[in-house]
Amino acid sequence: MNKLPARANMIAVPFVLTMIMSLIISGISTYRAIGLTPAFTGMWMQSWLISWIIAFPTVVFVLPLARRIVSIFVEQPGGGKKIALK
Repeated sequence: MNKLPARANMIAVPFVLTMIMSLIISGISTYRAIGLTPAFTGMWMQSWLISWIIAFPTVVFVLPLARRIVSIFVEQPGGGKKIALK
């Protein structure tokens, strides 16, 4: 199987991350809302799909901002510019 080019990381990582995170969070939320009933799996999958549809584009657009904010407090690899905290 051929791999995607390295530039695909900027979409592939948020794609997989949001799928896993929204699956776990929606499962916990669904369990807390209705318990382990016969309807649990169907409700969980509906909740997951709605959550993921919102989470994926949000992460794609917010991730660059989060990286910039973190770079203020965390030294970046390659000797990035250092910012003194007052």
